Amino acid sequence: MMFSLTTRWNAGRHTRGEDMIQEILEMGFDAVELGYDLRVDLAPGVLDMIKRGAVRVSSLHNFCPMPVGAVHGHPELFTPADTDSRMRDSAILHTTRTLRFAAETGAGVVIIHAGNVSMDSIGRQLRALCEEGQQFTELYEKTKLKLQVQREKKAQKQLDYLAQSIEKLLPVCEELKVRLAIENLPSWESIPTEIEMESLFTRFNSPYLAHWHDIGHGRIRENLGFINHERWLERLQPYLAGFHIHDVQPPARDHLMPGQGQIDFSRFKRFTDPGLVNVIEPTPQTTREAVQNGLRTIKQIWNP
Repeated sequence: MMFSLTTRWNAGRHTRGEDMIQEILEMGFDAVELGYDLRVDLAPGVLDMIKRGAVRVSSLHNFCPMPVGAVHGHPELFTPADTDSRMRDSAILHTTRTLRFAAETGAGVVIIHAGNVSMDSIGRQLRALCEEGQQFTELYEKTKLKLQVQREKKAQKQLDYLAQSIEKLLPVCEELKVRLAIENLPSWESIPTEIEMESLFTRFNSPYLAHWHDIGHGRIRENLGFINHERWLERLQPYLAGFHIHDVQPPARDHLMPGQGQIDFSRFKRFTDPGLVNVIEPTPQTTREAVQNGLRTIKQIWNP
């Protein structure tokens, strides 16, 4: 089973793409995911390493490379479900550029964040209540209900916008033979929820529209009382393109390395497949030793 490391971990520390890639390969990884903070000046070195056969690129995280003029990289600089048509147009433009760069690197999948419902950020209140040990209290349940009611009123219009954006992007995916994979996000305001994602996949019925499953995000959604994590992964498995792998300390401290948090990764082994992409996703602050320990841990658990 192959494992990639996101360049989100080390892109900020390098001025040459070759050095960034070489550091990852020396740590025992089979491939890399090009992250959303990959600067344009790093791209030539990455492409040179690919042409020399020194590295395999498994996936790209939108937007990659960083759009010119962006102060820093972020997957939600523009979102395809935004209420502002100009932001949606920018999302389509820069996602198309990422898809073309993915094809150039030989990667088969681009991971996107679809956006958030335009509403009060009650999710932060839920997280704060969980951190205070108040989950399942009357206050928590009232706050969660308020969040659900607000989201229900506003989500459909933005889901329609998302569908319109997907309709424009899928022909590009088909042309380039690159899949567009929608990532599950940890907050309830995020678009789409699991059931909305399943509906999109059924509606479009395209091999180029896929689900990207972030195991840490799924655990946070379960910790906050939104979903049964494994049950929903079972339902979305037919559309699965790959995993972001990181651990979580309750309720919502994520991007820890496997073994540093509460997730029992052995329970997810049944969902693995040689055709899926497995990407370890630490923060840039994670030490090299911790990343390597995390790689060893997940290999011991998931490899046959």
